[in-house]
Amino acid sequence: MREVPGPDQATRPSLATTLAGVDSSADAERARSLRQMKLVALGFLLGATVVFLVCTWAQSNGAAPWVGYVRAAAEAGMVGALADWFAVTALFKHPLGIPIPHTAIIKRKKDQLGEGLGTFVRENFLSAEVIETKLRDAQVTARVGRWLAHPTNAERVAAEASTVLRVLVEMLRDDDVQQLLDRMIVKRVAEPQWGPPIGRVLTSLLQEERQEALLQLLADRAFEWSLNAGETIERVINRDSPTWSPRWVDNLVGDRIHRELMDFTDKVRRDPQHELRQSATKFLFEFANDLQHDDTTIARAEKVKEQIMARDEVTRAAETAWTAAKRIILESVDDPSSALRERVADSVVRIGESLRDDPELRDKVDNWILRAAKHLVSQYGTEITAIITETIERWDAEEASRRIELHVGRDLQFIRINGTVVGSLAGLIIYSIAQLLF
Repeated sequence: MREVPGPDQATRPSLATTLAGVDSSADAERARSLRQMKLVALGFLLGATVVFLVCTWAQSNGAAPWVGYVRAAAEAGMVGALADWFAVTALFKHPLGIPIPHTAIIKRKKDQLGEGLGTFVRENFLSAEVIETKLRDAQVTARVGRWLAHPTNAERVAAEASTVLRVLVEMLRDDDVQQLLDRMIVKRVAEPQWGPPIGRVLTSLLQEERQEALLQLLADRAFEWSLNAGETIERVINRDSPTWSPRWVDNLVGDRIHRELMDFTDKVRRDPQHELRQSATKFLFEFANDLQHDDTTIARAEKVKEQIMARDEVTRAAETAWTAAKRIILESVDDPSSALRERVADSVVRIGESLRDDPELRDKVDNWILRAAKHLVSQYGTEITAIITETIERWDAEEASRRIELHVGRDLQFIRINGTVVGSLAGLIIYSIAQLLF
């Protein structure tokens, strides 16, 4: 029996003509396969019908008793085929175009089906218990660790990371980055007063006697300079001494000054408790205190800060830093043998080995993943499954029915085929029992 289009189908194109509106070649293939299976199922129905008619004619002409068995099987097969055709067709449309109640179920119940599918996915696939079981069985951390520990994979990760880094760097506008660096670093450094924080740091260093190393260095350098200062002292004395002073007197005075200078710097160098070093420490303590509490000293420090911040090297520090950093990054990501790529690959290998060989670390990372996954499904599970519900709700009822039929209709045709076969067997069995009993 052929499916005759009803009134509501008169203006709708048939399945064969809808191929022009099919969204993809895959849908076209599904439509072709569905049409073939419908013809096969219809062939079973027509075959049962032909057998039934032939057997009926034969019986009316005095055929053998066995013909009755065949006729009963064919008759039941026809009934089974028609019943299953009605059931399958009722899912997607009104059979024969007649608006029989509880038919065209998918068209009428599309939104309810979408909501039910979303609820089913959320309750059975996005529950915390299911997520935990699947993640623990998957051993994600161990597998990732083994994969990352392989040098080839680590190099691949480094290459992909370099590609992402290059894209990010090229996406950033130089002016925006420079302004950001200028606001976050340069101007942030220039905003507060320098005197008090520098004074606090200096006080802390002096209390820890960190100045001794600096004083010792200065004393050593002063002594080294004094050893070779003879010519300088002689030149100064010859320049500034009176014209009437004899030359030998000038030389005697110069030698004496040189010896005294060497002796003095040597004593300062050798004696950590020398008066000069103590005086220098005292001066530093006083200077640190003035930087914190003396308005005049603080104001002078601010002037020094303003002079420093006004220098071209400082005002263009952000631009210089970003230009250099960008150049280094781009050169490094393009060179497979660059230090950056090698360091990233080595770091990836070490991370992989740690995940692979350290059970405690694996458990810790697994727990992090579990907590994150549970949080996501508990907080956003409804929003995730809402994608299914909202997508189906947006579908046109006719289009939704057509698409679902394209995907499952072919398999549903086997119901019609099985209905014909099972109906025939059932009819044969029932007829046989009736013949035996009566």
